[in-house]
Amino acid sequence: MEKDNFVKKQRERKGKLTVVLILATLISAFGSSFQYGYNVAVINSPAPDMLRFYKNIYESRNTAVSDSVLTLLWSLTVSMYPLGGFFGSLMVAPLVNNLGRKGTLLFNNIFSIVPAVMMGISEVVGSFEIIIVARIIVGICAGLSSNVVPMYLGELAPKNLRGAVGIIPQLFITVGILTAQIFGIRSILGNAEGWPIMLALTGIPACLELFLLPFFPESPRYMLIQKSEENKARKALQRLRGWADVDEELKEMRLEEQSEQSEGQLSVLTLFTMRSLRWQLLSIIIMNMGQQLSGVNAIYYYADSIFGSAGVKEDHVQYVTVGTGSVNVLMTLAAVFIVEASGRKLLLLIGFGICCAACVILTIALSLQDTLQWMPYVSIACVVIYVIGHAIGPSPIPTVITTEIFRQSSRPAAFMVAGSVHWLSNFTVGLVFPFLEKGLGAYSFIIFAFICLATLIYIWVVIPETKNNTFLEISKLFAKRNKVEIVVEDKECKMKESGVWDDQQDVITAF
Repeated sequence: MEKDNFVKKQRERKGKLTVVLILATLISAFGSSFQYGYNVAVINSPAPDMLRFYKNIYESRNTAVSDSVLTLLWSLTVSMYPLGGFFGSLMVAPLVNNLGRKGTLLFNNIFSIVPAVMMGISEVVGSFEIIIVARIIVGICAGLSSNVVPMYLGELAPKNLRGAVGIIPQLFITVGILTAQIFGIRSILGNAEGWPIMLALTGIPACLELFLLPFFPESPRYMLIQKSEENKARKALQRLRGWADVDEELKEMRLEEQSEQSEGQLSVLTLFTMRSLRWQLLSIIIMNMGQQLSGVNAIYYYADSIFGSAGVKEDHVQYVTVGTGSVNVLMTLAAVFIVEASGRKLLLLIGFGICCAACVILTIALSLQDTLQWMPYVSIACVVIYVIGHAIGPSPIPTVITTEIFRQSSRPAAFMVAGSVHWLSNFTVGLVFPFLEKGLGAYSFIIFAFICLATLIYIWVVIPETKNNTFLEISKLFAKRNKVEIVVEDKECKMKESGVWDDQQDVITAF
């Protein structure tokens, strides 16, 4: 009877958006995720002026510079950012396990403020090398924030709001991209005088986060499961939920803790050897490869050149780019409101399907633009439709699912793997796409179409729907495919190799 009341209580009580949860979400997303997006797009519009600066500095050293060397220097400027992101991802697990989620975000601001100063003084000191080095450092900031913010917010949010709150970091990434595109308009900062200021502005969100985030709670799951500080976890939950009775949620956390006591904190190497996590691990690798290799950052890094090749007049390119960024923000905002109703899987399938179709049509449009006058408009429409598709699923959902399909002991290592794949794929696109565009021309995007299709098929076959489930329930969804059985009984947790669940023994079903 007591168990039935507990189950009923769990089903009836739903978490709500409290002031503390809202502010913690907004501050961490603006202070960290915003910078990720801002630095993706910040060098797009001022590229011609920055290249002239590179050329002038190079030639001032009494050395002639060829177009191929300039292309290489610019490719490095673009690609060092995701390479730094890869290095940042490698730091996720040790930092979040030792400093906590909030502590890592505060520490991470070093990797934003320092490069902001470096890029701001680059023209004064006459060095393009300092920009390239700063792009690596600010990339480390992005690599950490892109993994730690979703982890932090996923652990703060109640299960019925986890999807919506989990998309907020991606929303702020798109806002960062749009802000950079607006600042990049020639009459604002995207000119010979304004680009150093534009690059340096990335330090402002970091300073705000450094000042404000200490007033908000650390992850209750981290405090209880990893630090064994129940009183602090209870107080944090009470502030986040807006009510005093948080015993039910603490009990769910303790069950999760019991289920993984034998595992301890998993390393990346251990993660790859665990049979019980193999499909979860493969899924985050495929989703992150699909997300980045589908061509989304080719759009953001080289939007102006893509629109130029599509026949858009040079004076109009910057405004079309801003319009595309606005669509991206609006569609990601829409995803925040529909993810809990429609589910994660459906948004991923629809998103990758739209991206695949847009890439195919864009390839046809670019190849025919010289023969039909209206084809440039089709190309622009394809880019906008692609951005819509990516914004509702492939961009925001993978980090939400990564948070949900791994439990506390394996989550830091999982984010480290997911982030490494994400940033290496991002780096590959940033480095290779300029040469791919020159070599294949209009047919560059057909490669991205095949990647979207392959990812869509994998998600359709393998990924389960995770909305409104606890972390333990989601583990159960993958257990059958992994051919393991998780049994939680009071204070014991055992994992058995089996393809069948015994619901009489399984306390997980009570949640």
